[in-house]
Amino acid sequence: MVAFGAVVDGERAPRFAQVIGAGLIGGSIGRGLRACGWHVTMSDVDDGRTSRAVEIGAADRAGRDANAEIVFVAVPPSSVPDVALDALEAHPTSAVTDVASVKGVIADKVVNPRFVGGHPMAGSEQEGVDGSDGGMFVGATWVLTPGPGTDPVAFAAVRTAISSLGASVVELDPWRHDQLVAMVSHVPHLTAATLMNLAAVASDEHSTLLRLAAGGFRDMTRIAAGSSVIWPDICADNREAILDVIDRLRQSLGRVRDLVAEGDRAGLVEMLESAREARVNLPVRDVQPETLVEVRVVVSDRPGVLAEVTTLLGEMGVNIWDLEIAHSAEGDRGVLVMVVDGVTLDQVRRALAARGFQCSYRQVGS
Repeated sequence: MVAFGAVVDGERAPRFAQVIGAGLIGGSIGRGLRACGWHVTMSDVDDGRTSRAVEIGAADRAGRDANAEIVFVAVPPSSVPDVALDALEAHPTSAVTDVASVKGVIADKVVNPRFVGGHPMAGSEQEGVDGSDGGMFVGATWVLTPGPGTDPVAFAAVRTAISSLGASVVELDPWRHDQLVAMVSHVPHLTAATLMNLAAVASDEHSTLLRLAAGGFRDMTRIAAGSSVIWPDICADNREAILDVIDRLRQSLGRVRDLVAEGDRAGLVEMLESAREARVNLPVRDVQPETLVEVRVVVSDRPGVLAEVTTLLGEMGVNIWDLEIAHSAEGDRGVLVMVVDGVTLDQVRRALAARGFQCSYRQVGS
């Protein structure tokens, strides 16, 4: 296959991707990849959805592509393991990734070096392929969950394709991902739905209630307008983490109730100011830093070394702006080349040294 960027007969040669699942996320991936020059083939259990995807430009054609370099599995979480395993068998040389918001259960069921679990932290209140948007992932966080057996070449291929969509990639352990996402995504959605239902029931008695809903209420309950189809799967697969966060939320609301009941003005102000400060300091969407540094890490040829390095930086909150694998002349080792924000260099070097990794660095562009 001709490398992307090569020129054939005066035109840039495309790369080939397969998207399984012609829904909101699958359609958005298709649109985004096509905008980057990829040739996208899309399949779905419903032929009508794939036909619609082609019609609106979310795919070049419907069906299966044996030449696909990467397969994106964009189906409900409970279906991901079977569909991913089928894709790995049907595409024996392709990297395969998914978009489910629960990763631990899938990682345990899909054990293959060419599978790289993924979760784009982006979405929309729109539904189906007609709601898809090729710019959905620009500036969004996309989590990848490499495991001990992940093929570095497959990981780099998936990461490069996702970065081309404009996403900021973070690497995490699959089960750690589930714990964190329960806090920032799963329980907030359930909370918004609960509050919305509470208001809806009250509106039966007070017909003007929802007419009084101001910006704060609308902002807080906006995510309750999303599709409900995937949520039974999410709650089943991430039950423990979700229950843990709900229990902690109940305890926190109990403390707030006590502050209100006791008329504790100082306590209320302290709680609200703490929340306000945390909210103001939420990270904004990533903008490329002024100084980028290339870090070259010597890695041995052993299972799990790629996941060890990338998830270490992911846990530290360090964004890897680019990544590639360079093979060494010595057969039992290689070089992991990463580009990071220069501000984080000392932090990265100390963390890698603590794990016994040897690394060198240079400023990009110097």
